[in-house]
Amino acid sequence: MINYNTLKPLLFKLEPENAHHLAACVLSLPNICQIPFNSFLKSHFIGDEILTQELFGRTFYNPVGLGAGFDKNATMIRGIQILGFGFTEIGTVTPRAQPGNPKPRMFRHVEEESIQNAMGFNNDGAYKVLKRVKTRYPFTTPIGINIGKNKITTDKEAINDYISLIKSFKGLGDYFVINISSPNTPGLRDLQNEEFITTLFAEAKALTDKPILLKIAPDMTPEDAVALAKMAVEKGADGIIATNTTIDYSLVKHPKSIGGLSGAVLKQKSFEIFEAIAKELYGKTTLISVGGIDSAEEAYKRIKAGASLVQIYSGLIFHGPDMIMNINKGLIQLLKADGYTNITEAIGADRK
Repeated sequence: MINYNTLKPLLFKLEPENAHHLAACVLSLPNICQIPFNSFLKSHFIGDEILTQELFGRTFYNPVGLGAGFDKNATMIRGIQILGFGFTEIGTVTPRAQPGNPKPRMFRHVEEESIQNAMGFNNDGAYKVLKRVKTRYPFTTPIGINIGKNKITTDKEAINDYISLIKSFKGLGDYFVINISSPNTPGLRDLQNEEFITTLFAEAKALTDKPILLKIAPDMTPEDAVALAKMAVEKGADGIIATNTTIDYSLVKHPKSIGGLSGAVLKQKSFEIFEAIAKELYGKTTLISVGGIDSAEEAYKRIKAGASLVQIYSGLIFHGPDMIMNINKGLIQLLKADGYTNITEAIGADRK
């Protein structure tokens, strides 16, 4: 295999979105021919018993998942598992296909190991994505389905998009994620309010017995984040994912004026929001932490703070696919060093 540090300078000569498309093509290959990738799966997929836990009625062989936004169209489910992820989250899927925002819409901040994206929910739409998920589900590792509204859908009609998607994917996937926190769809974050969340969860919970989680934005005070997350759980949310990308452009030296920042610069802001939520909701709901996680130590910090699972995305771009294996191997060492026999004993250790 080619060392990623050798490959990275060549990839970084490409426009970020073109580099993503190249990676997507490679990771789509296992859907067509599986045999050549089996050795890579055996070497990179870490499923040690100490990392295994049961959530949402499924077995998670390790707690490191791929965050939404990478496999928007469910074309890479097998390839993502081969990289070593314990679960994946496809999407964001919208009812109708849409091209997303004008290009260029993805930018690297190499010095800060961060990405700025203004993609705008570009995806093939529910009909095509649904057909692909049907060919893979149920899968050996859990699949989450991240759903959002179309850009042309007004805020007043937005609930219809989410309900339509839950109906379409009924019986597929292992959990849903309500995405009302992306900064790249006009008005979307305005849906982070009690009236919308109350109505949405009331209707959604009547349609499916699959867990439904809410993903929140980092650009609010910890107090407001806690209030929002607490209210969502009271209204029926089965978990909270914290956080989405940030629009705090002061975090990088040369920001663009559009999109949200992810990667290393999001680490502190994301953890502060997650920590505040975990202090209130640990033990009351499932918590997933995402934002700036790029090492076993950082993942372990989130787990001890109350995260049952963690997700990564931007770190892959700067550290390569071995990062997943390294995080999982590192977690095993950290758990054993602290005397734990299973990850569930460490989850929320700082809250106990």
